[in-house]
Amino acid sequence: MHSFLLVAWLVSGTTNLVTGNGFGFAVVSPRTATITKFYAHPYSFSRPDPANPLGEGIETTSFIRSLRFPCDSASTQYMGESHVIEVHCGDRQGFVFMPFGLAQAALIVSWDSGAVEWSHPVQSRRLVETTVAQFEVVTFEGTEESLVEIPLEPGWAFISVERGSDPVKVAEAFNAWHGELSAVFLAEREIVALEKWRVPAPPGLSGRELNLWRQSEVMLRMAQSREPNENGRYGNGLIVASLPDGVWFTPWVRDMTWAAMALTRMGHRAEARAALLAYFNARPTGKMRAEVKNADYQVSVVRYFGDGSEEPFFTMEGSPNIEFDDWGEVLWLLGVYMQTYHDTALLSEPTARGPLYQSARDFVVAPLLANMQPYKGGLILDEDTSIWEEHQTDKKHFAFSTGMAIVGLKSFAPASDTIALLEKGFTAAFIRGGTLHGTLEPGEKNDIDGALLELIHLGVVTDSAIIRSTIKRMQLLKVASGGYRRVRSNYTDPAIFEYWYERQEFLFVDFSLAEVDRRPALVQRIVDKAAADHNIIPEMYVALPCKLFPGQIGDPTGAKPMVGYGAGAYILDVLDRASHGP
Repeated sequence: MHSFLLVAWLVSGTTNLVTGNGFGFAVVSPRTATITKFYAHPYSFSRPDPANPLGEGIETTSFIRSLRFPCDSASTQYMGESHVIEVHCGDRQGFVFMPFGLAQAALIVSWDSGAVEWSHPVQSRRLVETTVAQFEVVTFEGTEESLVEIPLEPGWAFISVERGSDPVKVAEAFNAWHGELSAVFLAEREIVALEKWRVPAPPGLSGRELNLWRQSEVMLRMAQSREPNENGRYGNGLIVASLPDGVWFTPWVRDMTWAAMALTRMGHRAEARAALLAYFNARPTGKMRAEVKNADYQVSVVRYFGDGSEEPFFTMEGSPNIEFDDWGEVLWLLGVYMQTYHDTALLSEPTARGPLYQSARDFVVAPLLANMQPYKGGLILDEDTSIWEEHQTDKKHFAFSTGMAIVGLKSFAPASDTIALLEKGFTAAFIRGGTLHGTLEPGEKNDIDGALLELIHLGVVTDSAIIRSTIKRMQLLKVASGGYRRVRSNYTDPAIFEYWYERQEFLFVDFSLAEVDRRPALVQRIVDKAAADHNIIPEMYVALPCKLFPGQIGDPTGAKPMVGYGAGAYILDVLDRASHGP
């Protein structure tokens, strides 16, 4: 075994490990050292399903159901906080990874074992021999993609081939990248390249903090699509909310903003730029004009299918979401990016609706302004479903949506007269009786709301007495696991998903509280828990065990690994502490 690849083994953690390169994902179970998924694309649903317009869409192909390392007591670990997964059993070693140096959904597996258990019945196998390559092309029943299998020493390369693509060219591109290196050297080369891509971490981090920073940095990279915008697909640069098999591995506007903000502030300019361009190249959008005063818009009101088309998240209640905070968040990201890099060329970059600046002005700012209403001499945003996706049947006037409009306009157009009106309206609508409320409409659920912490952190609320009151009232959201949930849920039917979901500890709220109340112990707890689970940050911790969220109180649950609200939130917390002190 090469000395570069020696690691200290920590046999702990149960969250599945993920490798990905922006073209696909593979999932490895740490319990059995088994590859359980190999996705042909970097998202869960590729495009809308014409036969079911209220459904989740066409599911992305996964080729593999089971490919096991031939050992009964193998352990798994990320190599050096990377995307390369090492499998270890005694003196035997294997690697699983998807290479960033190859612009293909390619999976490298460096062991020989029994037959692969495929996710779909094999339709055909064809041996292809050229002057530079020998490989098999495998097709499957019910899939659009085929698979190229190339033998390695030891192991295999599995490469997804889209319909209409030439498998010979795919294999030739792989061989050019491969260079006849052994699988061990390929893994070593991949980690060397990754280290060159990384940016320096802030000084003063403890060992565990640094490990989590490095792994979170890689999670952000794996989560971003590198598929080119072509052939009716416009998802390049989109970032999924979680990695598989987290339930949310689909691009969500809001989660993506936090992920892209982390990339921006930590110094990954190219990835941050790609994320901004993704918002303005995604199409078709503007599907919910009837719900937004017939204003055309570019940025989705919820999330995207993998092909870049808008998905307004039709829920089990048969109701869409309209989230006006999304528009403010994208303006905020654009402003911070410009302040950080002074990339004036980005503003004139061609996008789906013209140069980026004009698109932001006419199809983000304009619809945002069109969906405001007067309130006591000021302005607030119209009713929507906002940050916690309340569903349009329960829409309300949310403090978070108006607050993010203030943040976004200050970031994009600080001279706008509308900002002062929004600030006046915000104060009148959401600060009542000396208390900050989550909605204009009275009700226990959002009376104290974890989203209010971000508005304090971003400077929307500055009155020290209001801030102290809000922090004190967060005790109402504290749960048995030791952290905080999002809201005081008012769902009374345990058959409804949200009944259980809104009773778990939500880590994004923990990070937000730590930022406004300087609670390093709250973040340190997350760091320590992540260290025992492959440096993976989950969406939630179990606060109320149940069938949907099983385990002991304090166990990781929900979507795992979480990206924007996990890896991104942690990196932003580290950067804030580095800037302002603990």
